[in-house]
Amino acid sequence: MSNQDPVMRRSTLRAAALRVADDVLFPAAAEVDRTGVVPPSHWRALADAGLYGIAAPVEAGGPGLEFGEVTEILEVLVSGCLSTAFTWLQHHGVVISLSRTANPSLRDELLEPTVSGRLRAGVAYAGVVPTPPRMTATRTDDGWIFSGHAPFVSGWGVVDLLQISARDTATDDVIAAILPTADLSTDVRASPVEPTAAAATATVSLQVGGLAVPDARVVSRVTLDEFFANQNVGVRLNGTLPFGLVRRCTALLDVAGQAPAARRLRERADEARVTLDSAMNDAAALLAARADAARLALDAVAALVAARGGEALRRSNDAERLFREASFILVAASRPELKDLLVRRFADAPDPR
Repeated sequence: MSNQDPVMRRSTLRAAALRVADDVLFPAAAEVDRTGVVPPSHWRALADAGLYGIAAPVEAGGPGLEFGEVTEILEVLVSGCLSTAFTWLQHHGVVISLSRTANPSLRDELLEPTVSGRLRAGVAYAGVVPTPPRMTATRTDDGWIFSGHAPFVSGWGVVDLLQISARDTATDDVIAAILPTADLSTDVRASPVEPTAAAATATVSLQVGGLAVPDARVVSRVTLDEFFANQNVGVRLNGTLPFGLVRRCTALLDVAGQAPAARRLRERADEARVTLDSAMNDAAALLAARADAARLALDAVAALVAARGGEALRRSNDAERLFREASFILVAASRPELKDLLVRRFADAPDPR
């Protein structure tokens, strides 16, 4: 694929994402939900399609996609299987970190295998968001000691690499390190979270006590202000989750003979997506748009449940599963500001239109 014309390469990746979502992920989504396990064949299908490196620039071995092309592919794969796509989504944050790092040895070691999907990666950065932080880093002669708590880490037992972020106890800078999960010592203890939806994300809570992190594994060091400024990209990537659910619900509404409802929901999704994209430089507006997208996802799945009627109450029904997944999307990667926005939106009187 790397020798293709850039336009053709982008078209190939989009087509591959649609094929994987509709032919591989969605047909197995109910079984993944039932068993709580993503089959290894899903990860192979994503790697074979070249979808692990979509966030990498050309100079890092990636396809050089525009940001909107990346978010579209994320939406498409979420529409196939939330558990698979949510776990895979975390990988791209690590690819971006490696492509931008000032640590050339780490980049040379890990960038190519993460872009190809030979190594799968996850992230644990939520510990630095609150003040005081849940995860701290204390300087040593040749590295850092990480200690604290990372409440939600997905892909445990699936990913080969974990990017952990912590706040420097002396400066409040954010230190991010990429560690092979096989090398994590007994200083890291994982407790299953067992969510009621997307359980196959293999999400755990990590307790970190005195984890030694050598300088050679540090991928970045930024000020706290820089860290939060960069979080807008993460909020937008996370914002693909509601649109992926809307994509699947509208497709199923078409099958259920509710084409006018599906069309209106797609129109609302287009409007919400434009609002979200236009707010990329305004954190407050971005969170508000993300809240609106989450509410739209809940509207879409409620319409599907209503259209399906009593069969939507059966555990094996797609509408029942998607309704539970909408609750996951309401709280995934949430922050206090986003929670407050959502509570107000659901408490307010509905728009009469």
